[in-house]
Amino acid sequence: MEATHTAPRAAKTASTRLDRARQAAPQVFERLRNAIIALELPPGAPLSRAELAGQFGVSSTPVRDALMRLEEEGLVDVFPQHATVVSRIDISRAEQAHLHFLRQALELEIVRLLAAGRDAALVVRLDHAIALQQQFAKAGDFEAFMAADNDFHAQLYAAAGKQDLWTLVRSRSGHIDRLRRLHLPSPGKAQNIVRHHKLITRAIEAGEADAAQQHLRKHLSGTLSELDSIRSHHPEYLTD
Repeated sequence: MEATHTAPRAAKTASTRLDRARQAAPQVFERLRNAIIALELPPGAPLSRAELAGQFGVSSTPVRDALMRLEEEGLVDVFPQHATVVSRIDISRAEQAHLHFLRQALELEIVRLLAAGRDAALVVRLDHAIALQQQFAKAGDFEAFMAADNDFHAQLYAAAGKQDLWTLVRSRSGHIDRLRRLHLPSPGKAQNIVRHHKLITRAIEAGEADAAQQHLRKHLSGTLSELDSIRSHHPEYLTD
């Protein structure tokens, strides 16, 4: 895999029709959010309600509702009677102390709990997520890598019975997730993530709670510690 600092190229969001058995607005929201996080819709990309409605095969109402939710998360900027665009990555929001503190506090307690439980089935699931990450890193498929990364952490929350808290964390992580996506192609970044996940998993498997917490703490601080480098390579995507 050739690791570079090059940002992902913009691409249209998936044009496949929605599942008619589900409400349209949540599906439009999910697809647009995923495309924004993956930088397929990069900062500054215009979002036309009419074009999106045609693309997804829905009326303007689900698109409007989806864009309102994205605005609430700070992922789009809406200029009434003018335009809606994907927001630039807000460094202050990415660095929000309370969000970082919340996630770190939650996951430190979760890995301690899981290390005490030593659930062999959980270890199998975590190892599977890690194996997928290795596969995707080797292929240079960073979108799939991030999905496997998120699945690793989702497995931790689920095993601790805290799925609702994972949903809360994810809903507040849009800006930091885009920073991670920008940083992911950097030399050694994906490999470091995989290494941290392996260390966390082995510590949980061995029942070593202190070691699991130590590895997790280092893991969660990785992207923000490289903020200056990310800013220097992608100044057009960031704002303070």
